[in-house]
Amino acid sequence: MIEIKLFKDYNLKNYTLIDAFPGVGLVGPMAGSYMIEKLQMEYIGYIDSNEFPPIAAIHYGKPMFPARLYRDDKYKLIIAMSEFVIPSVSVYELSRELLAFIRKNGISKTISISGMPSQKPSENVFITSPDEEIIKKVNKLGMKVISEGVVAGVGAVLMTNSSQFKLESMNILVEVNPQVMDPKYAEIALKGLNKLINIDIELKSLQEESKIVEAKMRDVIKKMKETPEHYNKAAEATGPSMYA
Repeated sequence: MIEIKLFKDYNLKNYTLIDAFPGVGLVGPMAGSYMIEKLQMEYIGYIDSNEFPPIAAIHYGKPMFPARLYRDDKYKLIIAMSEFVIPSVSVYELSRELLAFIRKNGISKTISISGMPSQKPSENVFITSPDEEIIKKVNKLGMKVISEGVVAGVGAVLMTNSSQFKLESMNILVEVNPQVMDPKYAEIALKGLNKLINIDIELKSLQEESKIVEAKMRDVIKKMKETPEHYNKAAEATGPSMYA
């Protein structure tokens, strides 16, 4: 069972939810954590499940839920992120709960940030979306539209279900070397995000801060491998088989 809990009632109507869950290259967590820091986003709630690893994230001396929600009022953004890889058995249920949360709160758009494996990563931003208006905007901005391929994980489920709920949805993907967690990947993704939704996030200190995120994620994955077998399987699902 997965539950999304807010600390109090918030007006989230017409906000954009950004999925920054871990995938190949940790692009989502690096980009999401940097946005949370730079925009000084408010910690508004958490996601909990008995399928999640039994860990607590410690930040500034305080224990926190490892899967959390943050809000920014200026740009009307919500970031959903976790400091562990979502177990593959939980992806569909988490996606359904997020969709229910989105509908209940009147959220109007979802954006997923992730990486896709490449032997020779470029600095291109790739977009996939079922929305023709978004595709037109992407073409005008000079970004690449994925015409054939596969995306996976929470972002894929949100996108494929978006049309029936009249929800704008897109995936932002950058090419990554799956063996290297490079802050540059998050920088490329955030440059694309800045253009797509007209926000202005300073990127000068991203490399230093993203290395901290990377180190935390590696430590969490290591701890997950020391827990029971069903957490082992989740930790091992960090490769292309789980996320595009």
